[in-house]
Amino acid sequence: MSSKTTKIGEPVLAELPRHVAIIMDGNGRWAKKRLLNRVKGHEKGAETVRRIVRTCRELNIPVLTLYAFSTENWQRPATEVKALMALLKKFLIEEELELKQNNIRLNIIGQFQRLPEDVRKTIERVKSSTASNDGLLLNLALSYGGRTEITEMVQTVAAKAASGQLNPATIDEALISDHLYTRGMPDPDIMIRTSGEMRISNFLLWQLAYAEIFVTPTLWPDFTPEEFISILKSFQQRDRRFGKVDS
Repeated sequence: MSSKTTKIGEPVLAELPRHVAIIMDGNGRWAKKRLLNRVKGHEKGAETVRRIVRTCRELNIPVLTLYAFSTENWQRPATEVKALMALLKKFLIEEELELKQNNIRLNIIGQFQRLPEDVRKTIERVKSSTASNDGLLLNLALSYGGRTEITEMVQTVAAKAASGQLNPATIDEALISDHLYTRGMPDPDIMIRTSGEMRISNFLLWQLAYAEIFVTPTLWPDFTPEEFISILKSFQQRDRRFGKVDS
């Protein structure tokens, strides 16, 4: 079995996931432990995002989806939401050149229209400037909720059936997948959640059907490329049968 070495000097087996999904949890607790404002935790978490994105690019992982802001997060204090949106905009502005130079394409999944106008404009610009990149696809799940995604899919498919654009008898898993935010992408092979919480929090409810799940007690700001690679190695040791039996 062949291997490669990343810039951090850690050898990794060649059989890597096509799609990694991560619930980035623990920014607030990281800040609280240090008697800091929660926003400081989010700022520190943004540094971890940079490191993990770079690692995925070095490993040639095709798709990385980061759960950045859920539909439920709109219920947080307005001051925190405003700070998160400002941090998102700042992050995209600062990372645009690196995304372009490292062949990374930005994509957004979620209720894009709910984001502030200035954030939407920044996202559109970065998406446009990276649209021709064909390396890592970086999905940011923003104002995202799995139930909302499925509800919107059902509404769209039902409307097409009602108008005669499709025969209900032809609805299958492939058609459903083609009407989700992640259309055209492979389902995640692996889902990682930091901070130790044992739930998927309304994240990619359809797509995670056969994902290998890893939960680490590490808070997101402390999550390192080394721990990420260790999880990837553990993933490679799992026997993925997809409901079948060994031959």
